[in-house]
Formats: sequence, structure tokens, C-alpha cells
Amino acid sequence: MDLATLIGFVLAVGIILAAMVMGGGIAPFIDIPSLLVVGGGTIGAVMMNFTLGQFLGAIKVALKALMFKIDKPEELIEQVVEMANEARTGGLLALEGKETENDFLAKGIQLMVDGHEPQVVRQTLKAEMNQAAERHESGITIFTTIGDMAPAMGMIGTLVGLVLMLGNMSDPASIGPSMAVALLTTLYGALIANVFAIPLAGKLSLRKDEEVMIKSMIIDAVTGIQEGRNPRVIEELLRTYQHGSKRPKDED
Repeated sequence: MDLATLIGFVLAVGIILAAMVMGGGIAPFIDIPSLLVVGGGTIGAVMMNFTLGQFLGAIKVALKALMFKIDKPEELIEQVVEMANEARTGGLLALEGKETENDFLAKGIQLMVDGHEPQVVRQTLKAEMNQAAERHESGITIFTTIGDMAPAMGMIGTLVGLVLMLGNMSDPASIGPSMAVALLTTLYGALIANVFAIPLAGKLSLRKDEEVMIKSMIIDAVTGIQEGRNPRVIEELLRTYQHGSKRPKDED
């Protein structure tokens, strides 16, 4: 589980709720019609921009913001170097049945063992990597659109409330409460956009970059092993993917 996402969400929501409670309670900030206008309007407008499959698929992609396990580059490098040594001494068939928790790496090994040409293996793995990136990008676009639509729907709800309020100016006592309810839709839209949708889109973008980096490492590793490169050369190549501070000091 990604603690930064969870802690950030709880912190943001907690501070907002605390401010509401300290200002007189949460009840004045709850209005069901306003929630329906913003929530339902946002969902409807977003669905118009995408297919049903893309919209529903974004939910699965969003879970990766919280539940996401990515291999540590240094551990992956150690594992690949070990495989390169085995392949160098025993041939590619020595890797048959080699256990690894990374499904992408396991697929690359299987393609090598099956005797496919290096170019075919590389193209196959790159195609799968690009498809994964496209799925992430679709989710990012959907949540970015939610972040754009929610404030707009909040403004529409506010305008509707103002029209209804101005139509009842004969009762001055109702103007204040009516104005408060009208402004709630703007609040709801801002909350959905800035506490949920936009941060989630940002985290998904980060996850996409991380996954592409790891899969690019694996593609280069598999290619190097299949071409019979020296394990040390493969290691040096893969370490270029690491942040400077994470590389061995003798490489800085």
C-alpha cells in the first residue's frame, strides 16, 4: 500500500473536516441536492468523453495508486546479473523454469528459452509495455477530466441556486440560507477536484513512469542476456536507470 497517498488523503480530509467542526459543525455543509448535482453531473459529463469500458477501467487503474508493488531496481539488477551468469555458463536453457516474482521478466525469460529471435522478444515486450502505459494514460486522462468537470458542475449548481434564490426575493430571511446552499455546490466541486481527482491523476502519472522504467530495464536486461553480453556490462547498463544517489559510489 502506498502510504504517501493514504496519509496525504487522510491529512487533507481531516484538516478540512476539523475546520468545519470548529466553525460550527458538519451539518451546515451537507446538502443532498447539491451533492447530486455535482456528483451526478460530473459522472455524466465525464462518461460522455469516454467509452463505458474506459470509464469503468479507470476504477481498476485508480487502485494502483494505493495498492501497487514495484520491484526495487537494485534487487532487480542483482537478480538479472545472476541470470546472466547462469546463461553465460549453461546457455539460455539454464534459465528454463527460473522463478521470479516479476511476471514481465518471467515472460521475457520464457520467450528467450522458446528460441525466439532477440528482435522478436524485444518487440513483444515493448508492445506489452506500451499497452500498460496506455492503460495508465487512459486512467490519468479520466481523473484529470473529473478534476476539470467537478468545479464546473459546482459552478452550475451555484448558478441554479442563485436563480432560485433571486426568484424568491420577497422573503429576505431566506436569502442567507439559500445563498449558503448555492455555494455548497462550488465547495463540493472544489473538494472532488483538489482532494481526490487531481492528486490521484498525479499519482497515477508517477506510477506509469515507474512501471515504464522497470519494464525498460527488463527489456534491456533480457536483450543483453540473449545476446550473450558480459554480466558486468549488463549491470552497468541497468544501473544507468537508477537515480544518481542510488548508484554505487564508485560510479559517481
